[in-house]
Amino acid sequence: MMPRRKFIKQTSLATLGMASLNAFPGSLSHSEDAIIGHGSHRYKIDVNWGLLNSKRFPVKDCHEMVQDAKGRILLLTNHTKNNVLIYDKSGKLLQSWGTEYPGAHGLTLHNENGTEFLYICDNERHEVIKTTLEGKVIQVFPFPQETGKYDKKEQYVPTETTIAANGDVYVADGYGSQYITHYDAKGNIKGIFGGKGNEEHLFNNAHGICIDDRNPKNPTLLITARQQNKLKRFTLDGEYLNSIDLPGAYICRPVIHNKHVYLATIWSGDGSEGTGFVSILDENNKLISAPGGSAPVYENNSLNPMYQTLKVFRHPHDVCVDDDENLYIAQWNSWGTYPIKLYRV
Repeated sequence: MMPRRKFIKQTSLATLGMASLNAFPGSLSHSEDAIIGHGSHRYKIDVNWGLLNSKRFPVKDCHEMVQDAKGRILLLTNHTKNNVLIYDKSGKLLQSWGTEYPGAHGLTLHNENGTEFLYICDNERHEVIKTTLEGKVIQVFPFPQETGKYDKKEQYVPTETTIAANGDVYVADGYGSQYITHYDAKGNIKGIFGGKGNEEHLFNNAHGICIDDRNPKNPTLLITARQQNKLKRFTLDGEYLNSIDLPGAYICRPVIHNKHVYLATIWSGDGSEGTGFVSILDENNKLISAPGGSAPVYENNSLNPMYQTLKVFRHPHDVCVDDDENLYIAQWNSWGTYPIKLYRV
């Protein structure tokens, strides 16, 4: 039997050269045979994945997506009729829940001794909520007043979490005062670092955060500085180490799958609306593919500025990588559209 990737690649009728491709809602149909991306990471577009009756299962902003141990894809939206939609990989809806998260933004899945939990960052509630996969609230992390960095909860607008192997929780305050708060598993604060600024150890939009465990002997934190077009690396204790420059790319959270880093790039170039694409970095943190964006070009070891070349996406906000290395792209402020699936070819 011909491998799925090879079959899709050989039967596709379109190539990356379709510069006139316009896959925004309302004009998607002619894009479905297009292959986008570069080098080893190229994808066939499925714009119909996950489409639902928008009256029964509406979405507002599709913020983030994760895959659980059963292979299901969980989507977080800030529509309070159904904050969480649970799909199978074909796009069939399996379950929905959630009416109490008007600012639902960040969604992290963590396996704790064989049981999976979700961590939801809510912008409007100014807190992080830990739940089961069925939506039962387990724990709430309120705004960290005891750190002395916040006078009122409105200054704290969490956007993302990541959980270390020992259960420690890190919360990025990407839309607030730009601090990273470090908790133990019980919710006790162990430290806080960062803050707003353009210096290397500070942040201008600390939008996303993840544990980079590609070197298992030395795990670190990768933290987005979106307005600075950078990923910043810190120790688990909050010491700044270095930065990864991605000029022209306004990146959301880093998602690590195997040795690669996947980044929804919500805007590009001068930051104009509707200019998003996807960025993929290799194990050396070099850009190797940009589905919907310009081909990666390095000169004198520096990446040339990135920009959108194909209008496949409007405002990508997250990338979920499934166990077949297909991608699911959730979008913010994109007319209530459901996610787009990219099949690896």
